[in-house]
Amino acid sequence: MLMDLVTKNDFSNLMSSHIKDIMIYLFEKEQNFGILCKIEHVGFNPELPDSIGDEFREVTLFFLAGYTYETARLEEGYLIFEAGFGSDNIGSVVSVPLSAIMQIIVDETPIFISLASPKAVKSTQTNLKEKDNDGVENSMAAFLSNPENAKFNK
Repeated sequence: MLMDLVTKNDFSNLMSSHIKDIMIYLFEKEQNFGILCKIEHVGFNPELPDSIGDEFREVTLFFLAGYTYETARLEEGYLIFEAGFGSDNIGSVVSVPLSAIMQIIVDETPIFISLASPKAVKSTQTNLKEKDNDGVENSMAAFLSNPENAKFNK
């Protein structure tokens, strides 16, 4: 019975809506947070070298703080942010479908837990990768869209 409920699209949509609302609230409060998500649904642009990608566990925690937090945005059912990986800090734009987020964590405490099963997201993920080929421009636009950052635009 429970599996029938949590695998339905309408339940997944409900959870994604809650995740979006919570993240908007956290962004408004300028609160750093982490997400625990299923790595199989996460996209990287550019793709990470196998030596780094193979190190991710099936369920992976990303913590959004500093530059990663500043670049984070919600777009078309995805949380998108830039991050550096490995000892060489290889940069990549990370696209996480909201439906693949299992937990939202603040100060080491889960504030949201989703039991929904992620929807098939491959085609949308490909579209986002094509659209997000220049992460620097999108990152700068996100940064400058915050009125408090306008003073840095010269």
